[in-house]
Parts: sequence; C-alpha cells; structure tokens
Amino acid sequence: EVQLQASGGGLVQPGGSLRLSCAASGFKVSDHAITWFRQAPGKEREGASSIYSVHGGTNGRAIYADAVKDRFTIYREDATNTVYLQMNRLKPEDTAVYYCAAAQRDPPLVWRESQYDYWGQGTQVTVSS
Repeated sequence: EVQLQASGGGLVQPGGSLRLSCAASGFKVSDHAITWFRQAPGKEREGASSIYSVHGGTNGRAIYADAVKDRFTIYREDATNTVYLQMNRLKPEDTAVYYCAAAQRDPPLVWRESQYDYWGQGTQVTVSS
C-alpha cells in the first residue's frame, strides 16, 4: 500500500526551528519528486519546497519558494525512505498545515498540485510567541 506520513509539526516561537518528516511506504522517495505544500488559515495551499527524483537530468535538485528560501532545507534520507524539511528562523507567517506530496514523474510545474499522485495527511506548524 502506498502511503505518505507527515509528522514533526508543533508550536514554536518566532526565530525557532522545526524539522518535518515525510515517511513513505510502498514506493521509494528517491524515484519520485517530493514536495512540501502548506496551507495557512484562510489562504490557498501553496508550494514551499521540492526535491526532484534521482532520475533524469534533475538528479535530486531542490527547489524553494521565495518565502522560504535561505531558511528551509529539504533533503532525502534513502535509508529510512523519508524526506525532511528543516525549517529555521521561523516566522509567524510560516504558520500553516504542511503537507507532503509525491509525483511519479518530476513535475514540469512544481507547484501545480494536480501533478502529484500521493498526499500525506498534513501536520500543523504554529509559530507564535
């Protein structure tokens, strides 16, 4: 059975850090593009960061939305079949439910949700003092 399990969310003060995990079962994360999306209260879901598969010319390239660039780092751990999102210098505007999603083919338009085949259930991140 194909499954994505997102975890690691919580309450953190501004300037703090969290690490989100996206654990996959039923497929290899290295063979898929894995993307973290987030949805803030009252807003549409948006892409935050993506890591491409090891196949083709993309070879695991990481992509970041402007809002998280230089603060978030996405990386893959093949031994545990998990993709992580390390979030540093968190801001109140990072508050959202974070979802991970997997695409069997590296998506030409990385933030287009229709290109993703599997979704995790979401984990809440709250940045507040």
